[in-house]
Amino acid sequence: MSKAVPAVARRFLEFVNAAPSPFHAVEEAVTRLEAVGFQRLRERDCWDGQLAPNGKYYFTRNRSALIAFVVGGEYKPGNGFALVGAHTDSPCLKLKPVSKKQRAGYLQVGVQTYGGGLWSTWFDRDLGVAGRVMVEGEDGKVEHKLVKIAQPILRVPTLAIHLDRGAGDGHTFNKETHLTPILCSAAAADLNAQATPKSAKHHSVLLSALAAELDCAPDHITDLELCLFDTNPAVVGGALSEYVFAPRCDNLMMSYTAVEALTLHAQAEAAVAADTGVSVIALFDNEEVGSLSAYGADSHLLESVLRRITSAFADDVHGAGSSAFEEAVQRSYLISADMAHAVHPNYAEKHEDLHQPQMNAGVVIKHNANQRYATTAPTTAILRKIAARAAAVELDGEEAGEPVALQEFVVRNDSPCGSTIGPILSGKLGLRTIDIGNPQLSMHSIREQAGVQDIGAAVKLFTSFFANLAEVDALVTVD
Repeated sequence: MSKAVPAVARRFLEFVNAAPSPFHAVEEAVTRLEAVGFQRLRERDCWDGQLAPNGKYYFTRNRSALIAFVVGGEYKPGNGFALVGAHTDSPCLKLKPVSKKQRAGYLQVGVQTYGGGLWSTWFDRDLGVAGRVMVEGEDGKVEHKLVKIAQPILRVPTLAIHLDRGAGDGHTFNKETHLTPILCSAAAADLNAQATPKSAKHHSVLLSALAAELDCAPDHITDLELCLFDTNPAVVGGALSEYVFAPRCDNLMMSYTAVEALTLHAQAEAAVAADTGVSVIALFDNEEVGSLSAYGADSHLLESVLRRITSAFADDVHGAGSSAFEEAVQRSYLISADMAHAVHPNYAEKHEDLHQPQMNAGVVIKHNANQRYATTAPTTAILRKIAARAAAVELDGEEAGEPVALQEFVVRNDSPCGSTIGPILSGKLGLRTIDIGNPQLSMHSIREQAGVQDIGAAVKLFTSFFANLAEVDALVTVD
């Protein structure tokens, strides 16, 4: 018999289904934050006088990155920040600036590969498009608008095995020529020609579909940033309903659990009132391509906001010229939250013998001697105490239960190792950092697999982190 699926897992399905692009992911996060009273800030505005103890705030950058924070009631400049960092982007196919292609009687859409995707999994999928479009109004103002065409308007078909006898032994393809999706036939497009201006960049069929979603004229669309996505929704699966089968688990699962935990923490009024620090989530863009952008982790985004928070609370002891920011950094702790590799039953030999994380067995701590991850023994000791105290966290009305289980991961010496935003932010700011993540299979596939129970585990861990860091930190001191 299948087990009841926790409400927190069902909310994740809603989140990921509504977030086919980083822009949508940020919008979904904003909706959840505003629902519990977070106030919007703008980076271009002065924050003097806008921040207050017990306050809840957020802002976005490029509408694809988000920072949100809760100021403790007892916060003073120089006190620490409890930080959870994740990212909103996932490997995908993105439209080229000029996507208009036609060949062999078909209208096609030119795409770029974004990140290190398992591109073979994008063949024979029912694909929609989503992202943002810049729309010019009658008054000449240009507005950012989100768009999502959920209908499967695109498809990248494979070549029949009869025409490629070696395909059954390995699917090889050229990413430039063979990953180009079909939009429609040229004949059908001619028969259904829209009375709209022709575009030199994109097919009129595509622009008309976007305009219909946006309720605007096609020629009012000036620019666009669109990605393709699998229109089949995320679901709970497995004979015992213990898995999530979904796109973009890496890394929307960690982004979602960070948002969920911060909103829970923000609603714990007594805990916030007694808090001496600031609880922060930072959801960056462009992690899958190295993080070096104005809205990626390898920018000054996080440092900028931490400095602005510190200076906004400057007092007679910690004035504008004090060392409050430098003191705060050394009292702060960053959880770099990015999905981890569960052991694969068909490729168990690819995993180190003593480090084989299982789905639904807890959050994974990631280690690497060559600093591909930022985890250290002291940051691990702190997280273990945080995980133990997570037993007191109540989720969706359930009674407090067990501590959050922690697993360990390290790659084999003969295997390459990925990296995260953890080493980047740790190196830029001198932050104590730990790399963790929920275990999953099929990472960077168009459809991935993760554990239902691990979603709630991560929410509890992060909620405990926000509530307990200051107290736990006093128990583990390494200068």
